[in-house]
Amino acid sequence: MSRFGNLELEGGASELQPESRQNQDASRWLVEAETAFGQMEFESALRFYARVLEFDANQSTAWAGQVRALIELGEFREAQVWADKALERLPTSPELLAAKGVALARLGDLDSALALSDASLEERGDTPYIWLARGDVLLARKEGRAEFCFERACSLAPRNALIVWLAGRIRHYYDQFAAALKLAQTAVELDAGRFAHWVLMGDCQLALGWSENARRSWIQAEQLAPRSDAVSRRLLQLDRRGLVPKLLGKVRDLLR
Repeated sequence: MSRFGNLELEGGASELQPESRQNQDASRWLVEAETAFGQMEFESALRFYARVLEFDANQSTAWAGQVRALIELGEFREAQVWADKALERLPTSPELLAAKGVALARLGDLDSALALSDASLEERGDTPYIWLARGDVLLARKEGRAEFCFERACSLAPRNALIVWLAGRIRHYYDQFAAALKLAQTAVELDAGRFAHWVLMGDCQLALGWSENARRSWIQAEQLAPRSDAVSRRLLQLDRRGLVPKLLGKVRDLLR
């Protein structure tokens, strides 16, 4: 089901509040949105970014944030459509151009994705996300220059665990599990108190065949976020995977 109904602007805030109050409310919701995004609560982030736009319809960070959250949810077609809607209002926004490029890359439109990535840089876009997005596009195109893009993103935000974590999520998406694990470990070193970093580390470890390491990482995540469905779901699936070999072993014992 389309999420656009939840993302549409309500358009009533400016009639009810003075500009200074609107700016305060927009800033507050932007903090909520970016906090939710960093905690893997992408549905909540979508709603919070929409609240930002109720107070400031030209807030490019919120528009780009919605597109990025849809990408993280795997809703690439919706991300593309929403990016088009945002670019009608802000046609030269570097981060919107970059985010649409990622959506198109993941949909397989690689030439258009690269053209949008180029355009984002031509608009004087030199932010960590723009370089992460370019790395995303280059990985989709199977080009070797992606490593430079991730290094550039991290250099623009030194010791920023969120940027490192996002780089790891991108590499994990493209099945570069060893590289993603290295980034996840760095994110944990920078901020061991954020459960999403441990989740990513466990995801990479499981993909590499290290089930018990993954379990330990997810248990750490669970301690930090005991109510997280993302963590409990992973641990449950891991338990189910382990149950099958045990049952098969018991059946073999009975048949001997």
